[in-house]
Amino acid sequence: MTMLYDKTLRKKATNVSINSELLEKAKQNKINLSSTLEKSLEQILLAKEKENWEANNKVALEEYNQKVVDSGVFSDSVRSF
Repeated sequence: MTMLYDKTLRKKATNVSINSELLEKAKQNKINLSSTLEKSLEQILLAKEKENWEANNKVALEEYNQKVVDSGVFSDSVRSF
């Protein structure tokens, strides 16, 4: 699988708005907001890429699955179970 993004590139400062109580609790628990946001964004983007891949390949997957139903898989004649 290819990398989602280049982790060696420099970071860029940005502003975000966040609930004040949530921010205070994160600070009290010494949660690194930048790192947490990066990890969350990476998970969301990976899920989106998977979703897009499945949508782009839906027809081919359905056709292959129907072929397996109709003809079986290539190893049907050689497997012993």
